[in-house]
Amino acid sequence: MTNRPVFVDPHVHLWDLSHVRYPWLMPPFSDDGPNGSVEPIASDYGLDEYLADAGNWDVRGIVHIDAGAHPDDALKETEWLQAMADARGMPSGIVAFAALESPELEPLLAAQAAHRNVRGIRHIINWHPDPQRSYSASDITTSDAWIHGFGLLSRYGLSFDLQAYPGQFAHLATLIARHPDTQVILDHTGMAIPNDEDGWEVWRSGMAALAALPNVAVKISGMGFTWRPWDAAQARPYVLETIDLFGTDRAMFASNFPTDKLFGSFDKHLDTYSAITIGFSETERAALFAGNANRIYRLGLAL
Repeated sequence: MTNRPVFVDPHVHLWDLSHVRYPWLMPPFSDDGPNGSVEPIASDYGLDEYLADAGNWDVRGIVHIDAGAHPDDALKETEWLQAMADARGMPSGIVAFAALESPELEPLLAAQAAHRNVRGIRHIINWHPDPQRSYSASDITTSDAWIHGFGLLSRYGLSFDLQAYPGQFAHLATLIARHPDTQVILDHTGMAIPNDEDGWEVWRSGMAALAALPNVAVKISGMGFTWRPWDAAQARPYVLETIDLFGTDRAMFASNFPTDKLFGSFDKHLDTYSAITIGFSETERAALFAGNANRIYRLGLAL
């Protein structure tokens, strides 16, 4: 595809399975769960592998998002990524792991924030009544400990990557509104579940509640979390409505590689997003594919 804009990828995962433990990438593998079987991506995936997958795109920077390491290896993952960034210039930013309900949260936040490229924290909190959809046994975001932990992020200058389900958005929006100094980035287009009863309306109302908050942005990725398989016709209204809700200054396209590799090639995902927005202005496309990620994650890249 021609006319590809320059790209700052705000959602990348890298891993060295011999160095850091990733329980979700270890056998036995099963088709149950939100991703289906992850066996096809359960091998080392470093910067060179990512750049090969993204080879048709002019990638100017990447943000590494916590890749599901064993909680005890959270700092080890960050140290590995920071050493990589120091040697090779990428990842340009790091969103590290911390469990916000942990009684040991503050020392971990301080230790993560001490790394030069760390910009934020992700704690996956997807909860759904269907255990095959859910990432956790209960909705921990309603607990006093988690709510308190969220309130500590701004003390360390950290943003928060929010990966949750639409049914959680209303109460999360209330919490986020109380912390306007904490930048929140919603992951994977809000992870709509279309086969839920009233699923699209739950997604739409929850997305509107989050989009009403100026400190919330959204990453458009993860089509395969909503449909497997997915196609451009399904993606188009999903993508356009998300951009309509958040605006071209608070939405950004992301690869989510290699996880989204389970659902299609790098070019399938990014070329679809490009085709959907081909009628947007050059300025809007530059923001969606690079500028917003650079600004929101405070990367300081010269684009």
